[in-house]
Amino acid sequence: MRTDITPPAMRNIRERFRYSPGVRAGNFLYIAGQVGRDENLQVVADKEAQFVQAFENVKKVLTEAGATFDDVVEMVTYHTDLRDLQLFIDVKDRYITNLDRLPTWTGIGTPALAMPGLLVEIKCTAYLE
Repeated sequence: MRTDITPPAMRNIRERFRYSPGVRAGNFLYIAGQVGRDENLQVVADKEAQFVQAFENVKKVLTEAGATFDDVVEMVTYHTDLRDLQLFIDVKDRYITNLDRLPTWTGIGTPALAMPGLLVEIKCTAYLE
């Protein structure tokens, strides 16, 4: 069984860019790469605030699917500047707090993301029982 997951605050993303923020297939929830854009699709300028917004966007998809960060089994992140990695980890640790349920994590450096000014993109897979 497949179910598209689109939180109300992300309907504009689905309409404008033609993709689902999340797709539940069986017990797995696949979350499209989330970035530090607000509900008006404006890039958040401050680094830390942009990282927080990216995690908040992941959280919106998880919540809409009835899940939490404890359900995330894999996380892949794309970074335009790996020198920001410690700040990113500091923000990540505010959201992924259960040390008994840590996801796998792959961090990748990339020269650019989909919109100018974006610093990180977070893609996750969650397992829902």
